[in-house]
Amino acid sequence: MRLTVFASGSGGNCSLLQGGGRRVLLDAGISAKRIKNALAAEDLTPDGLDGIFITHEHSDHIAGLAVLLKQFPVPVYAPGIVAEALRQSVPGASAYIHGIPMEQPVTLDGLTATPFPTPHDAPQSAGYRLEAEGQAFALATDTGCVTDVMLDYLSGAETVLIEANHDEGMLRDGPYPAYLKRRILSDRGHLSNAECTWLASVLAHRGAERIVLGHLSRQNNLPTLAMKTVSRGLEDTDAQLFVAPELGRLEVDDTPCCI
Repeated sequence: MRLTVFASGSGGNCSLLQGGGRRVLLDAGISAKRIKNALAAEDLTPDGLDGIFITHEHSDHIAGLAVLLKQFPVPVYAPGIVAEALRQSVPGASAYIHGIPMEQPVTLDGLTATPFPTPHDAPQSAGYRLEAEGQAFALATDTGCVTDVMLDYLSGAETVLIEANHDEGMLRDGPYPAYLKRRILSDRGHLSNAECTWLASVLAHRGAERIVLGHLSRQNNLPTLAMKTVSRGLEDTDAQLFVAPELGRLEVDDTPCCI
């Protein structure tokens, strides 16, 4: 399986996963133009996608979806409440939007995707576990805490993309208003570097070989700081650690590679 992150952060989230002969997007939170350009760099076009899996309805995860669907009838999969919100916000695209139950696998020929609930300040929010050819990838960002259900679905995946949103000190001392700080720090907000360190360590001991840190805050974190903090929790493991860029491209596959 090959993961290519096109964008990860509060400015937009979108990744391409290829496995089992299938190609799917995980979120479409950047412009349709950027998505098309990113796919072109992979020698792909949107009509070559087998589906788009949406985690939740916040704009940084669906910003490019409406324009993309006007041009290309790509199937979109999302948990039920999210799917209904998309039908309301993307006029004329209802036929392409498929609601899928939480924790029920959806099979696209050689690729199986299973959504699982994540605690976030949206009406419904999901992570995904995708499996193909005996390999597994799991994604969980936009989550204020780690639940037992999340941990079950993330565990055993060889590659994971998890959230290292903020450094608590930077957030508490930063310019955000108090209500926003409370929201981010809540159990329905975002994971800190410290919380991500614990999660990364657990997953590495449960089989994760490649750990990608995503959804870093532009104001309240630094890639070098996230990497330094989380790497401390992986010192007794062989897991590789990556940071997904807010802008740019990161490719991670099942062969050894470097940051």
